[in-house]
Amino acid sequence: MKYILYARKSTESEERQILSIEAQISELKEFAAKEKLEIVASLCEAQTAKEPGRTKFAEMLSFLQAGKADGILSWHPDRLARNSIDGGQIVYLLDTGIIKDLKFPTFWFDNTPQGKFMLNIAFGQSKYYIDNLSENIRRGHRAKLRRGVFPGFAPLGYLNNHRTRDIDIDPEKSSLVRKGFELYATGKYTLKQIARALKDIGLRSYKGNVLSVSCAQRLLQNHFYYGIFKFKGETYQGMHEPLISKKLFDKCQEVMKSRGHIKTRKAEKTFPFRGLFACGECGCAITAETQKGHNYYRCTKKKTVCSQKYVREEALTEQVKSFLQKVSLPSQDAEKVLRELDKDEQKAIMSSREILQNLKSEIVEISTKLDKLLSAYLDEIVSADEYAAQKEKLLARKVECTEEIGEVENKSVSWLEPARAFVKSLNQAENLVQSGDKAEMTTFLKQIGSNHILFDKCISFSAKKPFEILAERRQSRREANGTCLKNSNWRRGRDSNPRDNFTRLTR
Repeated sequence: MKYILYARKSTESEERQILSIEAQISELKEFAAKEKLEIVASLCEAQTAKEPGRTKFAEMLSFLQAGKADGILSWHPDRLARNSIDGGQIVYLLDTGIIKDLKFPTFWFDNTPQGKFMLNIAFGQSKYYIDNLSENIRRGHRAKLRRGVFPGFAPLGYLNNHRTRDIDIDPEKSSLVRKGFELYATGKYTLKQIARALKDIGLRSYKGNVLSVSCAQRLLQNHFYYGIFKFKGETYQGMHEPLISKKLFDKCQEVMKSRGHIKTRKAEKTFPFRGLFACGECGCAITAETQKGHNYYRCTKKKTVCSQKYVREEALTEQVKSFLQKVSLPSQDAEKVLRELDKDEQKAIMSSREILQNLKSEIVEISTKLDKLLSAYLDEIVSADEYAAQKEKLLARKVECTEEIGEVENKSVSWLEPARAFVKSLNQAENLVQSGDKAEMTTFLKQIGSNHILFDKCISFSAKKPFEILAERRQSRREANGTCLKNSNWRRGRDSNPRDNFTRLTR
């Protein structure tokens, strides 16, 4: 009789069961030599037998049905089948005489009613083993989910702790993942560019591969990084330490949803004020060119006839400096204002206790709602889809409350940071006047105002309210003193709140 040698292991992973196939083949060849069995073919595969559809198994059956072999040599019946369909095929081919014999070093088989009965029992035990194993795994998953532990392989930036069964932060990759979120949140990168940036900063997968664009996108969309994860369509609050805040995650999602691909221009000669101003007569853009060693700015005149003339870059620079002088604040005065803000911050902290109490009460209320929602789901009052949607919404709000508590406890009072930023901007204006960096001047003007116009060689723009108030007061004092600077125009912004604590401090 001719036999087909069949060996199988349960996983395709190279790291697991490395010697399984080799060990089976060695044992089976020794058994065949001892029993004097003729082997006409050897088939090996690394695939689970839990479900039908194995390629080599089907090839073996086709060999048998074609009459090229008479029997099968395998280590144990569970190597042949762990599901009822494949097991049934083996038994049926035995019944029809296509398979005449089965040989196992670890299991007795005789092609008799009693032998086929014992084979059916062996196949049943194999199926019971795999079914019981699946149930045990699901029970372990449920236990982990109750503790807030993701029951799977930790995403990039985290590590599975096999000793504690928890998920810990990866000390090497976590900072790189966080940097990826921070870079993308700026809105300056496409997904392709962020994948390249992650490659440049050294972020690789756990197998050492460079992240593809799709992998980078999945990373940026993974809720796990701010403390929540999904498993089989349901949302859970994780006990792992978040790598980023929910605000940063939401910012990345907004960028991904709203922005398209950035079109980059080829390198050109740099003109610091080009792209900043529009023509005050026809509304066209202001372009620039170099003539006899000087940079000149002019209207593109693409819409209609325009009478505006060229203006030299030096003249524009002087006008920009004249405005910066009105909103500048020396370093010594800036430090004084910042000290005053620190005192205000201490007062604000004292009044933040009520806010903290309200947020903590809301968290307790959300926990109660989650318990009630679970009871309603178990009592079949709400559907599975409604339960999953409401749970995700409540957990997201719970994370927001937790982050808000952290912000308040860390003295992150909302009005103080803009105030500090305003004072630092005034000091930055002072430094720009001293340094004369034209590119930085352009960036600064874009930050503090909008609708920048060039008309009759004079610039004007709508400054933000604090800068407008300060500039107007200093303008008035200079006019009163007869020291008003020429060609320094600005227009009132649209803000209507006249109260500004910092104007008084920056006189």
